Amino acid sequence: MKTALACIAILSMGLGACGADAPPPPKAAAAQPAPLPDSNVFSSDVKALQKAKDVQKTVDEQKKAQDQAIQDSGG
Repeated sequence: MKTALACIAILSMGLGACGADAPPPPKAAAAQPAPLPDSNVFSSDVKALQKAKDVQKTVDEQKKAQDQAIQDSGG
């Protein structure tokens, strides 16, 4: 009988400890990573990636202009 009472007491204390008083504060929505400093081990890679993105923008603009020219000519 004493063992059962001790088990019930331990279980009730354990379950009581599981409850939270207040929910945790929400995390910042879509937190942006901090920008990299200008000189680090990845700076050359970052520059190359930005150059590739700029070249892709130029190619996309040229394609758009060419597509528009084809549409205007009736093709």
